[in-house]
Amino acid sequence: MPQVMEFKLPDLGEGLTEAEIVRWLVAVGDVVAIDQPVVEVETAKAMVEVPCPYGGVVTARFGEEGQELPVGAPLITVAVGVESAPAAEPEAQATGSGNVLVGYGTDASRPARRRRVRPVTAAVSAPVAVPVAAPVAAPSPVAAPAPAAAGPVPVISPLVRKLARDGGVDLRALTGSGPDGLILRADVEAALAALRAPEPAPAASPVAAAAAGERIPLKGVRGAVAEKLSRSRREIPDATCWVDADATELMAARAAMNAVGGPKISVLALLARICTAALAKYPELNSTVDLAAKEIVRLPSVHLGFAAQTERGLVVPVVRDAQNRNPESLSAEFARLTELARTGKLAPSDLTGGTFTLNNYGVFGVDGSTPIINHPEAAMLGVGRITPKPWVHGGELAVRQVVQLSLTFDHRVCDGGTAGGFLRYVADCVESPAVLLRSL
Repeated sequence: MPQVMEFKLPDLGEGLTEAEIVRWLVAVGDVVAIDQPVVEVETAKAMVEVPCPYGGVVTARFGEEGQELPVGAPLITVAVGVESAPAAEPEAQATGSGNVLVGYGTDASRPARRRRVRPVTAAVSAPVAVPVAAPVAAPSPVAAPAPAAAGPVPVISPLVRKLARDGGVDLRALTGSGPDGLILRADVEAALAALRAPEPAPAASPVAAAAAGERIPLKGVRGAVAEKLSRSRREIPDATCWVDADATELMAARAAMNAVGGPKISVLALLARICTAALAKYPELNSTVDLAAKEIVRLPSVHLGFAAQTERGLVVPVVRDAQNRNPESLSAEFARLTELARTGKLAPSDLTGGTFTLNNYGVFGVDGSTPIINHPEAAMLGVGRITPKPWVHGGELAVRQVVQLSLTFDHRVCDGGTAGGFLRYVADCVESPAVLLRSL
C-alpha cells in the first residue's frame, strides 16, 4: 500500500534557520526520483537546490514562491509505492537516501530523524454542500450541491481531503487535474479561492498611492546584510583612518608580471597579498572579541573576505588560508568565487568564517569610503579607484596613479598607532612593491 512521506525543509547548515522559496522545480502530480531537486531556495547566505530523499508522486506542496519557511517546516509530501512512481529499493523507499542537500552529502554522525508516515486511505469523505455567496441587497437560497459522481473519489492525499472538508468543498463535484483525474491540492485550493474571492477593492488614487510609498521586504540577502551591519554598529566601537598612496609602481609591477604569460594577476590579488603580509606584522587586526569571556582572540589563519556586488545584493565570499597563497593562486580563487557569486551558486560555507575583509569599492568609480566592519571581524581595508592625479614624485610635480586606502578597525583590539602602522605598511607596499619582497 502506498505511503505518504513528508519531506521537511532540512537544516542547511551554518546556523541558518529559514529559507525563501525562489522557484518550485516540481508540481503536484509529478513523479520524482530519489535525490531529485524539488525546490530552489534562497537563504541569507546563498541560493541552493534542495533534493528530496523520497521517490514517488508529489501529492502536496507547501509554500508559495517568495514565501519564507523555517527549517523543519513541510516542503512536499510524496506518495511512495504508487504504480506511477519509479522503481526503488524497498529500504530506500522507507527511509530515503539520507542526503540533506546537493553538495553537502549525508552527515553520518547525526542521528536519523524520525519522519511521520501517514498511510493512504481510500475512504470517501461525506458529501458537503458547496456554499455560494449571495448578493448583499437581496439574499437568495444557497445553491444545491452538484450531483455526486458515481464511484470512489479519486484522491490520494489525506491532506487534500482535510483541506476540502475544512473548507466545505465537495470533492465529488471537482474534476481532478492530476493523472487519471487525481484530485490534487491545487484543485481544492482553486475551489476555495473561488468561494472566498473578495469583492474588488476600489482603486487608490494616484496621490494616495504616492503617499504610501513602495515597501520592499527586508529579507534574504538584503535582510542578512542589514542585520549584520546593524549589529556591527551596535557592538563594535570602530574608527577609520585613511591615506593616499601612489600606486604607479604597483600597476607597473602587475603589468610586468602579466607580460611573461600564464594566468593573469588581478589588482585585487596583489592588494590581498599585501594585506596578508601586513596582518603578519600586525596580528591584532586579524582577531575577534569574545564578549562573554572578555577576551581578544587572535586568529592563526587569515580567511580573507572580499566584497562582491551581485544582482541579489552584496555578498562577501571568503578565501581560506589566504596567507599561504601567492598572487596567482589568489587571482584564481577570487575569479572562482566571483563567478559563483554572480550565478548565485555560493555555498553557505563560502560566505562564513572570514577574519579580515578587503573591500574594493573603487570599481564603483568612487575614491573613498568609511567601511563598516564585517562583524565579528576586527578590521576592513577599503580601496578606492586608482586614477591619474597630480603628485609630487622625486621632488617634482607629476601625474601618477593615485589610490585612497581606508582602514576601519575595532578600537577594542588595538589603538590608533597599530592601525596607523598597518595602513602605512600597506601604503608603502603599494608605492614600492619591493617593500613587500623584503617581508617575504
